[in-house]
Amino acid sequence: MPPARRPASADRRGHRPRPCSPGRRMIRRIVVALTCGAAIIWYAGHWWGMPVAALAAYGIDRWLRRQEPADVRASRTRAEADLPLAADLLAAALRAGAPVDHAVSAVAEALGGPLAERLDRVARSLRLDADPPEAWSHLAGVRGADRLTAAAVRSSTSGGALSGACTRLAADLRADRAIAAEAAARRAGVLIVLPLGLCFLPAFLLAGLVPVVVAVLGDVL
Repeated sequence: MPPARRPASADRRGHRPRPCSPGRRMIRRIVVALTCGAAIIWYAGHWWGMPVAALAAYGIDRWLRRQEPADVRASRTRAEADLPLAADLLAAALRAGAPVDHAVSAVAEALGGPLAERLDRVARSLRLDADPPEAWSHLAGVRGADRLTAAAVRSSTSGGALSGACTRLAADLRADRAIAAEAAARRAGVLIVLPLGLCFLPAFLLAGLVPVVVAVLGDVL
């Protein structure tokens, strides 16, 4: 008896993620905005603090509304991280002779996570004879997946080897990730130096320049 297929929406540890519902996000956003408004009123202590607090609460609510939810951001980040591995697996399945829809379905079953959910929808669309651009559009929003989509569409129309394109895509994505990680490390080094400079400069002024200035002024006066 073959093993039961694991749902693509389940993560690698075997349980489904619990995204925060839109209602709970709205309640949290309202609570944060009202709390900030109440803090402004308390700090002002005058009647003019009420319109300022109302404007601040409205601005904070609008700003929070434009922010990407944490669960959506985590899902997108994991999908982007799994994309190179998915491209390698897809290339291996295609080189083994599997049709594109079966290969995509096998990758989704082996991978798991949010990217697997998108790949599973791609495979089902291909089985239903959807147009390749429409079927692969389920990967939209994942950084780097547009190249996989373009390669799959070209392969469906021109007969080119999709496995080779997937292999090159996986290598390119890993190279891009290494470059991004190096740039982030350099940026972190700069950001670490800034607080040290802000702390060192006042200390240098107080301990080095101020005594000299005081001594010079004392001699002059």
